[in-house]
Amino acid sequence: MIIAKLIFWFSFFFIFYAYFGYPLALIVISLFRNRPVNKGDITPKVSFIITAYNEEKGIQAKIENTLLQDYPKENFEIIIASDCSTDQTDEIVKSYESKGVRLIRAPERRGKEGTQKLAVEASSGEILVFSDVATILDSNGVKNIVKNFNDPTVGCVSSTDRFIDPDGKIGGEGAYVRYEMFLRSLETKVNTVVGLSGSFFAARREVCWDWAVDMQSDFNTLMNSVKMGLRGILDSNSIGYYKNILDEKKEFERKIRTILRGISVFKKNIELLNPFKYHFFSWQIFSHKFDRWFVPFTLITLFLSNVFLAKYSFFYGTICILQAFFYGLACLGTLKPHLLKKPFIKIPNFFLMVNLAILISWYKFIFGKRVLFWTPSER
Repeated sequence: MIIAKLIFWFSFFFIFYAYFGYPLALIVISLFRNRPVNKGDITPKVSFIITAYNEEKGIQAKIENTLLQDYPKENFEIIIASDCSTDQTDEIVKSYESKGVRLIRAPERRGKEGTQKLAVEASSGEILVFSDVATILDSNGVKNIVKNFNDPTVGCVSSTDRFIDPDGKIGGEGAYVRYEMFLRSLETKVNTVVGLSGSFFAARREVCWDWAVDMQSDFNTLMNSVKMGLRGILDSNSIGYYKNILDEKKEFERKIRTILRGISVFKKNIELLNPFKYHFFSWQIFSHKFDRWFVPFTLITLFLSNVFLAKYSFFYGTICILQAFFYGLACLGTLKPHLLKKPFIKIPNFFLMVNLAILISWYKFIFGKRVLFWTPSER
């Protein structure tokens, strides 16, 4: 019984720390430690890179949105990197050549990062901005994100994610996205973010020198920045608007791909856990990434130890019932998707799906499965 109690409380505090303890610690630290960003109205040469694979439905709107950027045209080049698209994507891009849009086509499928590398090598900008086809920007999006590079300590900049509702209105980002943006804002204030928004981020050219074709580009760019003594920040004024993925199954598969690739990047940068070399950041990456990726295992030990302890006291019995009720609501959301519109169903379901995706990602990682190629999800 003592061992079961130890397992229960260790699991509980581990989960609490991953989701609440870490941000609370950042809030306390931010009272004493503040690293403001010295922004400036600078206009260095920018290469705007869009990676596409069979995006004929959305590439025109993305190009038109990019051409509307309020940035000096002589310092702004647009590169569309096509991962050997087989539809009309390349033809649509070529129709914009007269407006300065360049097409870089991979000779064979190389995956997102492999195709991005071709674009990086072909680019000439001091600042590289990466954006997905499905992400829409305000006309001042590039100008805002570039301002941060006036600060010599900044190596890369993440945008703020914002959902667009199905009817086209800007709204409801979702509890998790709001939580993640809040966490990144705290990390920016005290030191550096631990992750970037892959749909819209920017980096100095020098931090992109070691462009890995087999690792998540946004996460790896942040790792490179930290290794160079620079930091990554969140800019609340640089917003990337995107829609939810329509197919819940594909959204779940996307989560698995994202987490699996994140674990792969983490493994190859395990040295960053050395606090003697990377100091504050080692604690950050352990807390934000490593802890979060181990939560599913502690959820299992929490529930199993709770089941064992339930018969010994009213307290443990009540907690066990509450856990079962929570997971019941989560499963109900999966069985009856129309109920996901209700927050008390959607939040448990999202929590369960995320942690299930982490478990599956670990399974794939342990057995050597990796993700190189991608197909755009319909939004």
